[in-house]
Amino acid sequence: MTLSRHFVFPHNFRALEAVEEQDDNLLSVQNPFNISSMRPSQLEEFVKGVSFDLSDKELFCVEEQNVFDRVYSLVGGFSSLSPSCKINLVESLRSNFSVLLPNIDSLSRVSEGEDDESPVIERLTSHRNAFKIYTFFLFSIIFAEDSNISPNNNAKVTTTARKKQMANSWNWELQRGRMLNLIANSLDINLSLLFGSSDPDENYLSFVVKNAFSLFENAVLLRDTDTKDALCRIIGACATKYHYTAQSCASILHLIHKYDFVVIHMADAVAGAEKKYADGTLASYLIREIGRTNPKAYVKDTMGAENIGRFLVELADRLPKLVSTNIGLLVPHFGGESYKIRNALVGVLGRLVAKAFKDVDGEVSSKSVRLRTKQAMMEILLERCRDVSAYTRSRVLQVWAELCEEHSVSIGLWNEVAEVAAGRLEDRSAIVRKSALNLLIVMLQHNPFGPQLRIVSFDATLEQYKRKLSEFESNIPSESVEHVLPSENDTYYGNSEIDDVNAEEVVKEQQESLADSYLPHSEEGIAEKDTSLPDVGNLEQTRALVASLEAGLRFSKCVSATMPTLVQLMASSSSSDVENTILLLMRCKQFQIDGAEACLHKMLPLVFSQDKSIYEAVENAFITIYIKKNPVETAKNLLNLAIDSNIGDQAAMEFIISALVSKGDISTSMISALWDFFCFNVSGTTAEKSRGALSVLCMAAKSSNMILGSHLQDIIDIGFGRWAKEEPLLARTACIAFQRLCEEDKKKLLLSNGSRVFGILESLITGFWLPDNIWFAAADKAISAIYSTHPAPEAKAADLVKKSINSVFHSNGGDKLQKDIDNGNDSMLTTVQVGKLGRCLFVVSHVAMNQLVYIESCARKIQKQKIRKDKMFDDHQNVHDNGSMNTNVPMDSSINAELGLAASEEAILDTLTERAEKEIVSGASNDKNLIGQCGQFLSRLCRNFSLMQKYPDLQASAVLALCRFMIIDANYCEANLQLLFTVVESAPSEIVRSNCTIALGDLAVRFPNLLEPWTEKMYSRLQDPSVSVRKNAVLVLSHLILNDMMKVKGYINEMAIRVEDDNERISNLAKLFFHELSKKGSNPIYNLLPDILGKLSNQNLRWESFCNIMQLLIGSIKKDKQMEALVEKLCNRFSGVTDIRQWEYISYCLSQLAFTEKGMKKLMEAFKIYEHALSEDSVMEHFRSIINKGKKFVKPELKVCIEEFEEKLNKFHIEKKEQELATRNAQIHRQKVGTMEKFVEDCNSRGESAESDTSEDGEVVDPCLEGVTQCLDDVSSLESGNSKEHSGMSSEVVESETDDVEVQSSKIDMKGASKSRVKKSNIKDVNGNISASNRNSKSK
Repeated sequence: MTLSRHFVFPHNFRALEAVEEQDDNLLSVQNPFNISSMRPSQLEEFVKGVSFDLSDKELFCVEEQNVFDRVYSLVGGFSSLSPSCKINLVESLRSNFSVLLPNIDSLSRVSEGEDDESPVIERLTSHRNAFKIYTFFLFSIIFAEDSNISPNNNAKVTTTARKKQMANSWNWELQRGRMLNLIANSLDINLSLLFGSSDPDENYLSFVVKNAFSLFENAVLLRDTDTKDALCRIIGACATKYHYTAQSCASILHLIHKYDFVVIHMADAVAGAEKKYADGTLASYLIREIGRTNPKAYVKDTMGAENIGRFLVELADRLPKLVSTNIGLLVPHFGGESYKIRNALVGVLGRLVAKAFKDVDGEVSSKSVRLRTKQAMMEILLERCRDVSAYTRSRVLQVWAELCEEHSVSIGLWNEVAEVAAGRLEDRSAIVRKSALNLLIVMLQHNPFGPQLRIVSFDATLEQYKRKLSEFESNIPSESVEHVLPSENDTYYGNSEIDDVNAEEVVKEQQESLADSYLPHSEEGIAEKDTSLPDVGNLEQTRALVASLEAGLRFSKCVSATMPTLVQLMASSSSSDVENTILLLMRCKQFQIDGAEACLHKMLPLVFSQDKSIYEAVENAFITIYIKKNPVETAKNLLNLAIDSNIGDQAAMEFIISALVSKGDISTSMISALWDFFCFNVSGTTAEKSRGALSVLCMAAKSSNMILGSHLQDIIDIGFGRWAKEEPLLARTACIAFQRLCEEDKKKLLLSNGSRVFGILESLITGFWLPDNIWFAAADKAISAIYSTHPAPEAKAADLVKKSINSVFHSNGGDKLQKDIDNGNDSMLTTVQVGKLGRCLFVVSHVAMNQLVYIESCARKIQKQKIRKDKMFDDHQNVHDNGSMNTNVPMDSSINAELGLAASEEAILDTLTERAEKEIVSGASNDKNLIGQCGQFLSRLCRNFSLMQKYPDLQASAVLALCRFMIIDANYCEANLQLLFTVVESAPSEIVRSNCTIALGDLAVRFPNLLEPWTEKMYSRLQDPSVSVRKNAVLVLSHLILNDMMKVKGYINEMAIRVEDDNERISNLAKLFFHELSKKGSNPIYNLLPDILGKLSNQNLRWESFCNIMQLLIGSIKKDKQMEALVEKLCNRFSGVTDIRQWEYISYCLSQLAFTEKGMKKLMEAFKIYEHALSEDSVMEHFRSIINKGKKFVKPELKVCIEEFEEKLNKFHIEKKEQELATRNAQIHRQKVGTMEKFVEDCNSRGESAESDTSEDGEVVDPCLEGVTQCLDDVSSLESGNSKEHSGMSSEVVESETDDVEVQSSKIDMKGASKSRVKKSNIKDVNGNISASNRNSKSK
């Protein structure tokens, strides 16, 4: 019998038909069948015949030529077979292959007993061929069916009913999973005998691995668990068991780089291989290959970097110990530029720290090595918190949070992590701040120190245990202590992991016994319990506990120190900052961190945020903290919050409470508990708590005004009774309650207690039983209560004004007082009269203001009535149009509408309203106009500056009243506007200036035309030395500009300067203003920027301040077109500018722009405009930074232009510097020559005068000239010795040239004179010989 031909896996399926042409010894297809031409019945019979042969004959009959050709033909046309035929063929092949596998082991046993090797070899060849053929056909069927199904699933949405039925009967996913699992099982048997070596041949492994990885590229296929598991087993077996590692690793890395969905499955395959075969070669090889990769390669391949990173993290999660031994190969990638790889490595270290070191078994030496490795990994994680990439910093903090949740961070390292997280709260990136906040939340939740972290409690408990520790140490002899205690390097403070574990165990054991020590109580109480401290054991355990308490105290202080930063984060423009800060503060309050309660109060104003997420975060926090299931506890929380809150917090609290009442979160039982506190029905209630309860009830009444009606009598009796004298603000709160009453309750109040209530309010306003600091606020609300509840408030208000005026200007004394004030004499003013006058002015002005509001409210009521009437008419008119007219409807409205009388009615109403408003201050008759007379007096009083400076409290009241009168009446405003600006600029009291600044904002809203010429004066308040005035000016101008009540004038640079204000609050308000301004329209900052730059350049600003301001403004411009236009505008500002400082400012602004390619082109085109400024080094540096930024984003063709432009700039800069140097040297030379000429002329004049005074036989030497010449002799002698040294220095040569000239009179005899001063030249020749002497000096 001849040996069977060998089967070799072809490159592709159809290549089997051409194998015979290449080698006769290889099995190939000789007679393929065209099954596409067969009828369905014939095809079915054909399949049955093949299935019968496969099942009836031997297992390796498939290598017979006839059977092989028929099976090949069916597999090639598999997609055209019916489902029944497919099932028959697949089941035949699969069953034969599954039976073949056990026969391989039996074959090996038979081969051992046979003496003749030829039958064994033939049998092995047949089995090997059958093994390969079955594998080949099964894989071919899988690819054929998958390629047929996928396009149909993706492209064809509608199919026929027959195909649907076929698809239902042919469960391909189940069959595919079975086939692949069979192939995977074939790799688990012993193939060494079958292939004649320990590993199968290259051809087989290459085919299997190639097809397995090809199937991995199909994401839909991997959704089937059986299929995915089988493929993972195939790859694991080939790469690990059969040592096909290198090729498998290359394919794995290729797939990971290309497809993100294979990452987890590849990690499963690698981990499965290591677990099954106890061999981590594949994982180690992959890690080694990844470590060998050039880090720069990951910079360009961002998707590959991300996938590789995910794979490493998944691998570390599955094989932590193996990865920990190979982590050194990956650590160098921390120095790479790809932040995604660094993120992944951080995640890998986190997984290793959490999982790789859990077992504590083994020798001490190996255990210490593992602990040192873990410590090194944690140090790397701490170091990575300062990574240059915000994404990596954020990822590190997330990893630390995961480690804290898994209790993988030791006590010794806990505080270091906390301090890093606290520092990252000020990171410039929002995602890093978010991660830092989340980390602190997790650390608080999982802290090992106890449920309460108050510093006082920790301090007290720590002191007690320190004393106990000192007692332990004193009782043990020093020598024995040295032997018992561990060395210094092994103590807790050495960050040793072993000692940290012991400390944690001790703390855990003593947690329950120490619970009382952590509770908040006074230090005296703690001292009393000193003797009853729980016993923690021996000296070692006490030491560990003390160390743990010290760590807990440090942690508590660290978190408490972040409170100022958290307050700043609540004002952040990033909603994630605000939301996570609120969550952290809630957690801090839960653990009683010092300062958390005060910070939560500052959270309340955020309820007005336009960001819905922030509002919901504040509301949820409010409910969690203050709204409890127990109504009494809820009422107590709310009233305490109201007592401790300022005006702004109370407004926010009112907004939240009214919303919660409307939603039902504040129940009626909670309202009843608040009434119990107000009525002193709860023991221990004070007048202050009663006032707080009433404040909360007033807040709730804004949403449900029926709340207050049930306790009207209690409000009167308690709010204005004896408790009001103990708590003066209680009367003010009662006045607010009257304003919040519904209409029915107001009527009830008037009928039952009207006269009493108004008498009480009048006594509050005109009496003196309230202190001054409370009276103004109480009188404000009392007057408002009268106007909201009295049926004729103007009459009652008139009585109040008369009584207030009479209390000051009574009988003749009042007339004399007015005359004295007019004349500037203040002798009649006493302390009592000043106080009365201030109160009188407040009452009059506030009545006037309320009268204005009352008139406007009456006008609105009339308009509403008219609208309601018109609506009723329209409804009846619609009924009339439908054919059912009501005869009772009057026709006046329709007639008025036709005649245009409706519009005239509105005009009449407006006229009457305007007239009524005018009559408040400047009425027609002074005799009848009570407030008008006060207005004239007030104006004269405010103009008496000497009197105002003497009585600052009176000035505050008077100016405030003046501002109110001006707000009410336009004529009065125009007449006193100059006075107001004089006061706001010159008043010594910052309270007065602040009030005037706020009033100016109100005046600008009410009378914009009157205030428009004074805009510059309003902006000048931004320069006020007082912090409160500047803050109010920023707020007022921000309100006016952002609400389009004031145009942005040319003084906006003053607001820009406030960005660098010394006060942080003002600086933040200014930044917020520009942030909001940039959102309006097309960003007004774009148009304002050049003007702001020009004005800031002329002011004496620090360079750092200028940079910060311009960074903020330029950073608010986001549109590319605006940036490109700014390039042109800023370049044009160089034209005609000679100031170097302005060059630096303009070039700096250019360097801060976000350049586009178009912007770079404009910059290069404008070279001629700014070329004169390139001589300055600072300007050149800014242009270099622009060029460096441009190189990063431009296309290659433009990059060449930028490089040429850079060379041009550098060349021009050098030329300019040389020109400037030459010009400067020339100027110095001209100055020195001019000085020399003047010196020669002076000497000449002296010589002529000396000649005239000389006798015939004597000689005269000018003493001045003699001293000069002597000095010049010294210089010339010095030059002769140092001529070589000076020859290379041009500036020194010039000096020597000018100093080398000597002067001598032509008619002076030289008898007795020094011959060293004799020169052949005369004075007349000096000027002509200067150049010659220069040349001579150079020749020397």
